[in-house]
Amino acid sequence: MYKTFVKRLLDILLSLLALIPLSPVFLVLWIRVRQELGRPALFRQERPGKDGRIFTMYKFRSMTDETDANGTPLPDAERLPPFGAMLRRTSLDELPELFNVLRGEMSLIGPRPLLVRYLPLYSAEQARRHEVKPGLTGWAQVHGRNALRWEDKFRHDVWYADHLSAGLDLRIFIKTVRAVLKREGVSQDGQATMEEFTGK
Repeated sequence: MYKTFVKRLLDILLSLLALIPLSPVFLVLWIRVRQELGRPALFRQERPGKDGRIFTMYKFRSMTDETDANGTPLPDAERLPPFGAMLRRTSLDELPELFNVLRGEMSLIGPRPLLVRYLPLYSAEQARRHEVKPGLTGWAQVHGRNALRWEDKFRHDVWYADHLSAGLDLRIFIKTVRAVLKREGVSQDGQATMEEFTGK
């Protein structure tokens, strides 16, 4: 019952309760992002959701649009200014995903939605991460976030899909608060976030 009904109800109620008091924060961040990083303030990107269905995910942008002489975007690390890095460290760039939760495309707790181009690269076991909705935070995020190796991240995601429960979601929520406050696992060593997944 929790997986099929209560979890969705909690997603709606808790995201609404968060969005109302956070509305002034959204406004301030919207203005600051446009000042520091340019327009648009929101970053939109297609991501795979439950069962691999594609949806548009929203985040506050954290990188600039700088390119080299040939018009090719500079590496992520060179387009990530201090303000953008702060947004990522504090996870403030993720706040607009609350609207994805309200729309039913995401859950508050679940595997992080990755890039669409990774879909054909997953093994059959790794693809099982899409048996549940993606989330703002998940079991992998509280076990290392972006500092994890890909194989460990997928192992945690599949474990969550197999063990989803109210108690587990509560544990993940509490651990997420601690991880964000400690700013743990924001990126891999030598990466702006983490290395590209190439299908191992």
